[in-house]
Amino acid sequence: MRIPVGWLAEYADLPAGTTPEALHAALVRVGFEEETVHGGDLSGPVVVGEVLEFTPEPQKNGKTIRWCSVRVAPEGERAADGGEAVRGIVCGAGNFLVGDKVVVTLPGTVLPGPFPIAARRTYGHVSDGMIASSRELGLSDEHDGILRLTEIGLDPEVGTDAIALLGLDDAAVEINVTPDRGYALSIRGVAREYGASTGAAFRDPALAVSPPDTDDGAVRVAVDDGAPIRGRAGCSVFVTRVVRGIDPAAPVPRWMSSRLRLAGVRSISLAVDVTNYVMLELGQPLHGYDLARIGGGALGVRRAKPGEPLVTLDGQRRALDAEDLVITDGTGAAIGLAGVMGGEATEIGASTTDVVIEAANFDPVSIGRTARRHKLPSEASRRFERGVDPAVARAAAQRAVDLLVELGGGTADPGQTWFDAAERPAAVLLPTDAVLRRTGARATDAEAVAALEAIGCTVESGEDGLLVVPPTWRRDLLEPVDLVEEVVRIVGYDRIPSVLPVAPPGRGLTREQRLRRSLGTVLAATGGSEVQSYPLVSAEQQAAYAPGPSMRVANPLDATAPLLRRSLLPGLLDAVRRNRARGLVDVALFELGSVFLPVEGASYGTAELPPVGARPAPELLTRITDDLPPQPVHVAVVVAGDRLPKGPGHAAEPVDWRDAVDAVRRIGAAVGVELRVRQEAVPAGFHPTRSGEVVTVGTPEQVVGVAGELLPGSVADVPGRVAAVEVDVDALLAAAPRGVEFAPISTMPAATQDVSLVVAETVPADGVRDAVVSGAGALLEAIDLVDDYRGAGLPDGAKSLTFALRFRAPDRTLTAAEATAAKHAGVEVAAERWGARLRE
Repeated sequence: MRIPVGWLAEYADLPAGTTPEALHAALVRVGFEEETVHGGDLSGPVVVGEVLEFTPEPQKNGKTIRWCSVRVAPEGERAADGGEAVRGIVCGAGNFLVGDKVVVTLPGTVLPGPFPIAARRTYGHVSDGMIASSRELGLSDEHDGILRLTEIGLDPEVGTDAIALLGLDDAAVEINVTPDRGYALSIRGVAREYGASTGAAFRDPALAVSPPDTDDGAVRVAVDDGAPIRGRAGCSVFVTRVVRGIDPAAPVPRWMSSRLRLAGVRSISLAVDVTNYVMLELGQPLHGYDLARIGGGALGVRRAKPGEPLVTLDGQRRALDAEDLVITDGTGAAIGLAGVMGGEATEIGASTTDVVIEAANFDPVSIGRTARRHKLPSEASRRFERGVDPAVARAAAQRAVDLLVELGGGTADPGQTWFDAAERPAAVLLPTDAVLRRTGARATDAEAVAALEAIGCTVESGEDGLLVVPPTWRRDLLEPVDLVEEVVRIVGYDRIPSVLPVAPPGRGLTREQRLRRSLGTVLAATGGSEVQSYPLVSAEQQAAYAPGPSMRVANPLDATAPLLRRSLLPGLLDAVRRNRARGLVDVALFELGSVFLPVEGASYGTAELPPVGARPAPELLTRITDDLPPQPVHVAVVVAGDRLPKGPGHAAEPVDWRDAVDAVRRIGAAVGVELRVRQEAVPAGFHPTRSGEVVTVGTPEQVVGVAGELLPGSVADVPGRVAAVEVDVDALLAAAPRGVEFAPISTMPAATQDVSLVVAETVPADGVRDAVVSGAGALLEAIDLVDDYRGAGLPDGAKSLTFALRFRAPDRTLTAAEATAAKHAGVEVAAERWGARLRE
């Protein structure tokens, strides 16, 4: 929200010389976030000048400039900068005539940018100043030519200070307004907050007008919400007023257009600008209709028919939803999207003389959903979805009527249409000790009463505490804790003591938390970068890597990605693509996060939702938890590009399946579980011969994940091979040892032998290794695959696997015969299982 300082000063007593910085500081004290300052960056001398004559001078570059003689001070007087009254100025624009009043920036002026003005030689002349355009002055984006004051209805004296004339001497501070404080999207709301922060007097602009109390307006209104959404009525207040005989050519006064400009709103026409001005002033969105274009001379409010068409003011034809709230005319046709944007059919045009002013109050949830559904945010919807004061509608309508009568020469109908079904806030009891008990801040009853009255509450003291009736614009004040927050906010957050909590003994990270943290630390320490990807994926991504039953989100932010992920890989691969698009081609990414694995045929989301404001009962929490699908934590790793980049003396080493196997070993080592990759099934999305299942080593084996190279077709936009791993962390932690087991170091010497076994190429090396281990028995201490040979000397389709074996007995020195016997026992089991034979 942008707040022009001069406008704010009309309703709050700002000390003389208040700077935007001081105003920001005062608003920060009561919980608003400071953004920036707009305007106030122009300094003079900037004056009104009159063009006396000019000479067109064509240039070699094809451009024609004008060498102008401009009077910048009354005859016989010196100019504002102390120089001559008539100046020679070079100007490149051609849209002005002799006798025109223009804005002249004299030497010493600093325009927004900053852009200092000085006398300088150009095009063969010394230009002693500059004739300014609207954009150069910061008035608008218009830059087709210089600003002619007669075109905006001004005919000031030569030499007049143009900064004050055009309202360029004001500035606006911008603050961030949180969704629960929609009242601050108005000068009225911010002025009240400034008064609460500083103690300055506040004058409510809504009390300065006197709307009628009758319900006898010329334009009748029928409010029919026969299908309220979530039990909430769509429209609670609707007020109409009529102003006739407005001059369509009446200019917008400079003070109004300047304030709108500083507030970030473009000036359009008097009638439209008045509705915007009142909205910014009081926080009540208004809409103006051309009375002559309202069919049947009446208005209505109802829910839209599914698919009903409406052309909005932006010229877009929209198909409406049954939840949308619409404004209709007397014929029942939709003429506006309630609370969001009006319709083209009743738009105020250049010939409009009779205007209907509408001030209404709509359900915040309904308006917010409509604005998002149609991707149509507006200043009105921004306020309605945060909550608008239902009691200010009549005052806002009267304020607009008064301005149209005063500035447009219109005549107001004495009556009004007034529908009011808004609920008034309920009283809340604030216990005497609530502030101290909840926050530790000490505030007296008098301070609490003053703070609550400063924000608009009505307060009565009682035996049990303060009985507080919140104002109509504070729908968020529902519980005693809400009032506690307001008291502390006004008396000062510095009242809350800083106390370091003492950690109770015997607590800390759980075993699962420690192991997960260790897992992330190991992957990061070995070169991985942790990311957090989006948990929603498309149906194509789900089917590619984790086919199966999926959970669909009812209202996804992206309609193309409505499914809760069953795998972390789609999100990681999207991150790889984004990194490559930004020039980072060698990446190793990992993620720890939940996946969602609904059971086939089960239904979810049927448990009742708990009410807000109180902790649900344990049995209700249990029902809600049981109503959710399994959500195990997974860890996934994706590696792409080069493992080792090209360097002096060596070529680059591209990523392949070995990186996936290494990642599996690191994951297992981090939690104390031995893992291996078994090629018995091809995981979805993985290469058929360069991937497998991740299983725990031991009895019984348990499949806990997948690893290997991804199918090239599934990552065609990522050059080279892509290695990936995904492991179920919950299953891994269940298999992890509960403690650390230590084995004594043997003092006996080891016996080492090698064995080379010939098997079919399709036989997995891990299977042969397991067979040798099984047959060799307890004497085998270690086994490592040291060679995988395929070529001359072997039959077609065969390979030779060489294992280095280390044998040791705990109580004696082994003989060569004992080691050989154990080796041959292992070879026999490998022959039985895999048809292995000793290589000659």
